[in-house]
Amino acid sequence: MAPRLLSIPTVAAALDVDRRTVYRFIAAGELSVVDLRAGPARSRVRVPAASLDDFINSRVIARPASRR
Repeated sequence: MAPRLLSIPTVAAALDVDRRTVYRFIAAGELSVVDLRAGPARSRVRVPAASLDDFINSRVIARPASRR
């Protein structure tokens, strides 16, 4: 089965950030993309759903132990 590809606005909504922030994550190499460009047209990138999941999981912070 082919991986599910997400648009930049969809990723931005999932992360609750601006689209420009998503492009910064891409430029920094923190988020992988697939370029669907056909010919000299401008780039049409999509983010594989698995890449978004990996990105989110890499930023999970363990909860501190509760004090008793």
